[in-house]
Amino acid sequence: MPLLLLHGNTASSKMFSGAVEYFADMFQVILIDFLGHGKSDRLKKFPADLWYEEGRQVSAFLEQKQISQAFIIGSSGGAQAAINAALEMPERISKIVADSFEGETPLPLFVDSVKSDREYAKQNEQMRMFYETMHGSDWERVVDCDTEAIIAHAKEIGQFFHKPLSHLQADILLTGSRKDDLIGLVSPDFLEEIYQRMLGKIGHGEMLLFPTGGHPAMLTNLPAFAEAAKKFFLY
Repeated sequence: MPLLLLHGNTASSKMFSGAVEYFADMFQVILIDFLGHGKSDRLKKFPADLWYEEGRQVSAFLEQKQISQAFIIGSSGGAQAAINAALEMPERISKIVADSFEGETPLPLFVDSVKSDREYAKQNEQMRMFYETMHGSDWERVVDCDTEAIIAHAKEIGQFFHKPLSHLQADILLTGSRKDDLIGLVSPDFLEEIYQRMLGKIGHGEMLLFPTGGHPAMLTNLPAFAEAAKKFFLY
């Protein structure tokens, strides 16, 4: 069964370089770079409806490659893209793990500080190395485009999904870390409350929150995450 791994904002498929081996024994692991990221074609500007458009890219990829059934793990922004893809193409996506994301709407606390936080990150040597590893020498433009899209989305759209969550047919596992250093700034119970609300709207699904680890839970709890994800996919 094909398993797509979808990267988050300011990242690329390279973020999964250490994760592939945990899944390659059971799945055909597929890594893609969303447009404007990694090795993909560059865009002058990211669309404001970024996560919906990324979901459409996943749908187009599955159709082009004639993949009739697939599993998806989406982490951070990739989780929102995964859910959008499954809402748009339910016949091709049967199960999703959606990891470490803020739910149905942007976090005001994050949006309000994203520009200054990104400017600070661009001066941090460790973050600069991360961005360059993900995208290459033009990493700064990628980060700026992403920042602009986040702000525009919050002002102009404000919802990550175009269809009601009750329309989601795919089985779903929502994962995260209780110590998430990005989303957990709101409150220690934020993810649990948001995920419970989403599962109530979806009408099915599961939730798994790790007691330790940071953002995203997938990479900071990788062995345990992979074990749980494989169990979810196969049973």
